[in-house]
Amino acid sequence: MRRLTAIAAALVVAGAGLMGSAGAATAAQAAEKTGKAAACATPWGSGVKQATEYSGTPLRNIRTGQHACFDRMVFDITGGTGKTGYYVQYVDEFRQDFTGDPIPVSGGAILSIHVNAPSYDVNMNPTYHATPKERLPGVNVTGYQTFRDHKYGVSWEGQTQVGVGVRAKLPFRVTQTNNQVIVDVAHSW
Repeated sequence: MRRLTAIAAALVVAGAGLMGSAGAATAAQAAEKTGKAAACATPWGSGVKQATEYSGTPLRNIRTGQHACFDRMVFDITGGTGKTGYYVQYVDEFRQDFTGDPIPVSGGAILSIHVNAPSYDVNMNPTYHATPKERLPGVNVTGYQTFRDHKYGVSWEGQTQVGVGVRAKLPFRVTQTNNQVIVDVAHSW
């Protein structure tokens, strides 16, 4: 009798698991049909993210993209042979390295990004053509869910500095490859 009770209990638990899976699948299908994103898991936190590597390979481009759960900024370091370091944090005010001048960035919060790649080559020729205190060339975040604004700080002492205005102080992550530093900022907490 105990064995029969245990089997019955196991079947009830398995059935509940199947019902839960079916419910999750139905929720995902409903989200697809309505165009609303399913719940996103973004346990990244909003504290400082950093890596200390320095390859010396210059920055070539900065671009952005929209994803279901986050907005993304990619720093392309074409020709890199090793990982590139970074220092990313929320700040109360975005200030240009070297001068300390404030640079206005719109949004509910400001993410300060330093990438350990200069925007110039060994002969000091620009490899990424941006103007200090201005928006990033070719980057348009109109209609993005999280990104609101962006400004180029400066490239100084082998680092490139960018400020990103976001909707609120949301979780973010930083990943890197041999050729990219990638900053993702979640749409929600």
